[in-house]
Formats: sequence, structure tokens, C-alpha cells
Amino acid sequence: MGEKQRASLSIAPVLWRFLMAMILANISGNMYGPLLPIYLRHLNAGVAEVGLFFSISQVIPLTLQVVGGWISDSVGRLRAVAVGSLVGLAAYFPLILAPSWQWVLLAEGLGAITRSLVAPSFDAFVAEQSSEESRARVFGLVESLFMIVTVIGPLLGGWLVNRFGFRVMLIVAAGFYGAATAIRLSMARQEAQAQEAEAMPLSWQGLKQTLGTVVGMVFSGGVLTWMVITDGVRDASFALSMNLLPIYMQEFGGLGAFEIGLTGSLFGLAVMLTTLPAGWLADKRGERVGIALGFLVVASSLVWLVYAVPVGRAGFFAGWVLAGIGVGLLSPAYRSLISKVLPKEVRGTGFGLLSTSLGLFSLPAPALGAQLWERVSPRFPFLITAGVAYLSVIPVWLMFKAPSSGSTEKAPSASNGMPRLANPSEIPDVEV
Repeated sequence: MGEKQRASLSIAPVLWRFLMAMILANISGNMYGPLLPIYLRHLNAGVAEVGLFFSISQVIPLTLQVVGGWISDSVGRLRAVAVGSLVGLAAYFPLILAPSWQWVLLAEGLGAITRSLVAPSFDAFVAEQSSEESRARVFGLVESLFMIVTVIGPLLGGWLVNRFGFRVMLIVAAGFYGAATAIRLSMARQEAQAQEAEAMPLSWQGLKQTLGTVVGMVFSGGVLTWMVITDGVRDASFALSMNLLPIYMQEFGGLGAFEIGLTGSLFGLAVMLTTLPAGWLADKRGERVGIALGFLVVASSLVWLVYAVPVGRAGFFAGWVLAGIGVGLLSPAYRSLISKVLPKEVRGTGFGLLSTSLGLFSLPAPALGAQLWERVSPRFPFLITAGVAYLSVIPVWLMFKAPSSGSTEKAPSASNGMPRLANPSEIPDVEV
């Protein structure tokens, strides 16, 4: 890549194909994802069983993300994505043919394997297709394009269910996913021909060495250490309250189901319009500027939302737009910083480990938030979340400093045996 190309915001053809497959796959997921609780009820699941389903489905990916990232580092990003896609395509069979809600749990388990292979590979691949000088802008453009799926998928899925029923909708969704899988398999074959010599054999020793490198970085006291601490605490605080926000809007704001859905669309649109200029800001002024501003805006949006009742529906709509702007500021800067901190050889594992650690932090938070709602006040969980987001600005500004161009943080070499070695939050998920 020449200097002129490195300084520009050009997108390589291989990345465009990669993004096309990702958009098709995630349109598929967004067709049925928002309707999944209704589908479970359609399959005679009770309310308690629906809750059990989602509790189990949150635990499954935590055990797989790190391994999926390591496979991506070992065999190549595109090959890991292709294998994950084949598993994901297989997941549609129990989903479509399910005679009871338990069968959907099998589909969710297969989907977790897919996400563990695809999600870490996605961010790592985008990082490796961009220069450090333009990385945040590339992430911003990628995420802006990706947000299309949040508009197309739910609308198409809802229309198909209303017109033809769940089974037809799921078959159409499987068709989108099949097209994405075909593109990914083609790209993986090309990668295999071009990079066969770079692939590393999968072994227990290799996994231990890679994990040793990443864990050493986490405990080294550098940028990655502070990202895990700050984002773990913040992620737990968001899990404390965000699942309760639709209930708050319904019971205290008087919003109906359509209006609550509209807030999500406004949020997605605000994210889409913010990520590209936010990426430019992060590239020019540093990632910590975008992350700190994002925290401030998201915290302010939460305070606004819990006190928006007198303003009415317009107040809630404005609050969600403000939240979308905050997430749009955070997301490209956050992903860019992680990719600069992690060496290429362990980048997939690092993304997977970061996702796993954040998930572990937040597992008990929803139940605790519900207790605070009932025992203190409905506003209390949201105010805790906002307070943590405001306080997060301090370590972000002091510690979230990107390494100098061309360098990465180092783990202690004695602990990992790899001499060749010299992430989120309320960030939109780019996963399947």
C-alpha cells in the first residue's frame, strides 16, 4: 500500500465484499432477532421460559469468544468467518423446523459458535485493511454502512410475519444468510491460496501461548488494562438499567409498542450519521477524545431520558437521538484504539477476550437493577448508569492513549514464549 493510499480513506475491494456479506448476514439476523421473544411465545413458551431462554443464550457465547478469536488468529480471518457461517447456516434448520421452544435453544447454541468465530474476526479484519492514520474513519464508515441492517431487517421481518407467518420469514432470512455464506466461502478459498504459509496449526500449546500474551497485556498496567477495567465497570452499569428502559418509557412516559420501536430506529439513525465524522475526529485528535465525548453525551442522554416524562413523547425521542450520537462518537474510536493496542498476531483473541470479560462483569447486573427499581426507585438504576458513564471520562482521558504509530503494547516475553511479538459497551454489534 503506497503512502498516498495510506493517507486516504479508500476501501479495498476485498473489504467491500467482506462488508456486503456482513450486511446480508445481519439483515437476516435482524429479521428475526427483534421478534424472537414473540416466536418463543408462538411455540408455547411461558414468560418464565422466555426469561430462561435469554439467560442461557447470554452465557453460551462467553465460553466461546476467546477460542473463536484464537482460531481467527491461527487460520486466518476469512477462513474463521467462513467456518462460522456454515455453522450459522445450519442453525436455521432447527429454527425453521422447531416444534417447540427448546429447539430454538439448539439454534441459539449454533448461533453462539458462529458469533464466536465471526465477531472477533470482523474487527481484526477491518483493522488490517486500513492504515493507522485512517483507522477510526474506516471503522466509522463501516459501522455507518452496517447500521442499514437495523432499518431493513426488522421492517422486512415484521412485514413477512404479518403477511405469511414465522416460517416463511425464517426461510427468507435463511436465504439472505445463504448468500452471505457463499460470498464468505469464496473469499476464504482466495485467502487459503494466498496465505497458506502464514496459517498456524491449532494446538493446545498455541492457545496457551496466545492467551498468555493477551492476559499479560491485560495485567501489564497499560492501555488494555484500563480499557478492561473501565469498560467492564461501565458495561455492568449499563446492564443494570438498559433492559428496564422500555418498561420505564411505557409505564411512566405512556409510549406504546410502536413508539418504543421508533425510539430504536431514531437511535440507529443517529449512530449512522455520527460514526463517520466521529472517526475523522478520532484520527485527527486521538481516540480518547471521541471516547470521552461519547461517554459525556451518553450519560447526559440517560439523565435526560429519566426526567423526560413532563416533556412527553418528543422528549423521549430527543433523548434516544442524543444517545445515538454518543454511541456514534464512542464506537469507531473505541474499536480503532483496541486494534492499535493489540498486535496483529493476537488481535482476534484480544477482541474475543475483551468481549468475554465485559460479559462476565455484567451477568448479575440485570437482576440487581430490577431490585433497585423495586426497592429504591425506578429512576435509581438509570442514575447509577449515568454516574458511572460520567466518572469513566476521567480514566479515559488520563489512560486511553494510543501507542505511537507502528508500535503496540508488549506482554512480558518470559510469560508467553512468543518472541516474534515485539473492543464494548453500548456499541453496535457487528457479529454474524
